[in-house]
Amino acid sequence: MADYLELFFTLIKQPIIQAILCVIGSILAAKIADWIIGRVLSNLANRTSNTIDDKIIQILRRPIYYSILFIGLGISVKVFNLPEVLSFVLLGLFKTIAVIIWSFALFQSFMHFITWYGRQSKKDNIFQKHTLPLFDNVGKVIIFILGTFLILLSWDINVTGLTVSATVLVGIFGFAAQDTLANLFAGFFIMADTPYKIGDYINLDGGERGYVNSIGLRSTRIMTRDDIEITLPNSLIANSKIINESGGPKENERVRIPVSVAYGSDIDQVRSLLTEISKVSESVCENPAPRVRFRSFGDSGLIFQLLLWIEKPEDRGRIVDEINSTIYKRFMDENIEIPYPQRTLHVKTSDSLNISK
Repeated sequence: MADYLELFFTLIKQPIIQAILCVIGSILAAKIADWIIGRVLSNLANRTSNTIDDKIIQILRRPIYYSILFIGLGISVKVFNLPEVLSFVLLGLFKTIAVIIWSFALFQSFMHFITWYGRQSKKDNIFQKHTLPLFDNVGKVIIFILGTFLILLSWDINVTGLTVSATVLVGIFGFAAQDTLANLFAGFFIMADTPYKIGDYINLDGGERGYVNSIGLRSTRIMTRDDIEITLPNSLIANSKIINESGGPKENERVRIPVSVAYGSDIDQVRSLLTEISKVSESVCENPAPRVRFRSFGDSGLIFQLLLWIEKPEDRGRIVDEINSTIYKRFMDENIEIPYPQRTLHVKTSDSLNISK
């Protein structure tokens, strides 16, 4: 028995045996960790009301498994006393593969998280359906830069000089492309803040008005009612007052049409006639119902205002023309006078003067 023990301890001291035991131990540890994650943690995650934790756990199973395995392989390489160059190459490969696997896992977890968070009921979340491509690209860039940095460290490459050079190049590029960078940052904030989205009908300070065709990182394209496409730099839009006529819970828009009638007109008749005109029109929404308000006493007549709702903001010009034409015709038929500015002149005369000769 003592001979067997002595032989066993002699074998244990051999580097190749220690390396094999390290590999076997790392495989067993990786399997145990994978079983714990797959059974215990997954069962705990299934008890929660959301599914985001289940997806993240499933994504992290693979990188955790390979990380434990590569740690064991790295220890076995050091124990086996391979040549320094071969040991350095193998360790570098293990670290590089581990960094790549973790990079993909982190990116997948990040995308699952922002997609889940964007589906929550909060309307002010920056993680919305239309902003996901933006965060997708930003996440890829950040994870790529971090992964590249860790891979360089894995091969013992001095990144200090590279960092300084990259910083100088970024500074020079930023100074040379100030306008481009301003548009890029403005595009990022437009996508995050979402003052408008593709398909909205907007008005800008400069008088531009039309549909939003596309929103890019550098510019926004608007299609006007004349079928002319206008490309506006995002930095210009970011500093402009934007009127989004398609914003709000619905795209419906209220239109105010002022109407003036002569003093002495029957206000009940005017109110009833305006209401009838708006309700008969197929272009006017039935709900909310049109309303008429007696606003003020004008210089030349009584000022009414017809309030009605339309389906699309781009139809406002056509519908106002239709309603105004109908109002004029009906007022003519009903003998309701539409006043125009008038002035009354009072001429003061004096008695004729008798001028003595």
